[in-house]
Formats: sequence, structure tokens, C-alpha cells
Amino acid sequence: MMEEITSERCRYEATIKKIHGGTRRFGGGRREPGRPPENISAVSAIVIEADTGTALWEKNADEHRAMASTTKIMTALLTIEAGGLDREFTVDPLAILVEGTSMGLRDRVSRRDLLYGILLPSGNDAANAAAVSVSGSIGAFVELMNSRAQELGLSNTHFVTPSGLDADGHYTTARDLAKLAAFAMKNEVFREVAACKSAEVEFGNPPYKRTLYNSNKMLRRYDGAIGVKTGFTDNARRCLVSAAERDGVTLVAVTLNAGDDWNDHAKMLDYGFTKVKAYPLETSCTNRVAVAGTGQSVGVYAQARTLALTPEQRTRIAREVYLPGFVYGSVGRGDRLGEIRFLLDGKVVCACPLLADSAVEADDTEPGFFETVLSKLGIYV
Repeated sequence: MMEEITSERCRYEATIKKIHGGTRRFGGGRREPGRPPENISAVSAIVIEADTGTALWEKNADEHRAMASTTKIMTALLTIEAGGLDREFTVDPLAILVEGTSMGLRDRVSRRDLLYGILLPSGNDAANAAAVSVSGSIGAFVELMNSRAQELGLSNTHFVTPSGLDADGHYTTARDLAKLAAFAMKNEVFREVAACKSAEVEFGNPPYKRTLYNSNKMLRRYDGAIGVKTGFTDNARRCLVSAAERDGVTLVAVTLNAGDDWNDHAKMLDYGFTKVKAYPLETSCTNRVAVAGTGQSVGVYAQARTLALTPEQRTRIAREVYLPGFVYGSVGRGDRLGEIRFLLDGKVVCACPLLADSAVEADDTEPGFFETVLSKLGIYV
């Protein structure tokens, strides 16, 4: 159902691509492969590999800066996490009386339509409406934003508004913003909306249709671009978060207070793609899991998986297999029994589920406390 909704809303993308003559690259002339980006206009900037969080290049990445509408990455993420995306509600008329960019809200809308209004035209009315819908008030939503920021380890970020309009104490760093964007892009709904070049939405009472266009030019003019958000205020100046994917590698780039952000991002991403490669992970596992009371056991398997690493990081990847010594009850083929964890310098950067390769029928009586404890022993292989 999600794919149907997304394809319907984004059906104008082929037309836009035709108008622009296909994908046109930013960045100008040739650059020597592997050469660090030069003449980056941004005051603060960073490009990271999205899965491991590895910083591939940075400039003043830990300095506090205003972030303008890149704030809306968090606003959209929390709206998705709140659920109920397709339920329509009445918009708080005071919440949408806000300056700046707008999606043209009226009286009724769904949270899903608000996501398109937040991430494409960067509607401040959409951000405020979402905040009130999720938390009851803008103030309560801001508290939720800051709580979620702490959960995600964004220790140098503080939110004051859901829209990103200038306010004292509203700041982030390039590093924190890259980390937030990388996390948000792992959410399927967020990723699909952020990748739309345009979308048709229908809201209001009576309902009317409106086409929203994405302000992120990287989507149209950089090969492999998949998101995420633009921003501008008088204080923050031009801000941009972009993501691009090539050959199994996903990068996230951030610039804050940039005079030439489109070309900055092209240079940073081009450089980043020369530094990492998607390497296949060793996902085979010969261990078996006993099925209690049957005298039988099942083997396990994991799907093939790659991980983007620098050549040097590849030598530091460790693998740990987690499986129970035995399980109670019937096991179906494809049931998850454990996982393989891949660690870089002791930090888990990837986990692959271990699935049963066959089915075994057993007594499905619920095990007691003692049996449950026993089944957990020796879970690390």
C-alpha cells in the first residue's frame, strides 16, 4: 500500500526530469579522484558514511550553528513515529499563522500530507500543524524533539521551534545533523517522502488538490541523490543536508552557513564515494539450534549483506554470532533464532538476523521460568 501511495504522489517526477533534460551534475569541471574537496564555502560541513557514521571529511563540524529548516528532519521523523498518518484532523488555526514558507494549509489534513508539506516545500505551517497534532502544543512537541535528540546521542543539538525559524538557543552541529539525517533515512516512510521531487496532495474541506515541489535541487542534479532537506533564515543563512547512494554506499553531507551549497555538496559527496566501498560480509553460520523435547535441531542462515567501509576499516571488522543453546516449541522455516553482529572498534555497525533453515514440530506448551533461563544460557557463540 505504501508503494502505491508513494508512486501516485510522486508521479510528476518523470515529467520534471524531462524538463530539466535528465540528471545534471553540480560541481563544474573535473576533480582529481580521491583529492579532498577544495574551496568549500560553508562555515561548517561534514560528509559521513551513513551506516557506520564514519566522517570522511569535515570542517568545523562540532561548532554550534543555527540550522534553519533542516530542523524539519526531526519534525518529520517524530510525526512518522507518532503513527496515524492517514487519519485526517482539524488544523489548529493559530498554529499555522506563521511566517515563511507554506504548504497552503486550510482546515483539515492528514499527517501523511503534512510530511510532504514539511519535507518538500518546507512548510512552516505544516511543521507547526504536525507539532500540535502529535503533542497537543508546540511547546510540548519541542520537549519531545529535545528528548529524542538525547536518545539519538545528539549532545550538541537543542531545538526551540519545530520549523527552524530563528530563535535563541536553537542550534546544532554539522556532525549531529548528519547523524540525525542518517538515522531518519533508515525510516522507510521518511526516505520515500524525502526522495520525491514533487508530490500531489489533497486536503481541506472541501478537499482540493495541490502539487508540492521539493526545494532540494540535489535530487534533480546529482547522480544518486536520495534526499534530504534544505534550509534558510537570515541568521542561519543557507543550510543543506543531502544524501546520495551509489554501488551500495550511502553518504550524508551537511553544510551550515554556505554561500555555494549545491557545489559544496557535489564536491563532498564525490570525494566521499572515492573513500569507501561496499564489501560483502561473512554471513555464513554452521551452528545448529536444538529444539527441546524433539531430539532434533535446525540450522540457520542469514541473507547476504554488504557494509560500506574504508579499506583500512575492513581489517578491523569483528564478527559475533548470537544463538540460544536450544529453543522450546515448534520452529518454522524462516523464524528468527539469533543474529550475527558486526563490530567496528567494538561498536555494533550491522546486525544480520539468523533464520531457521527448516521446520520442526514440537510441544508448544509455554516453558516455565527455569526452562526460559536455561534457553538463554550460552546465547553468545
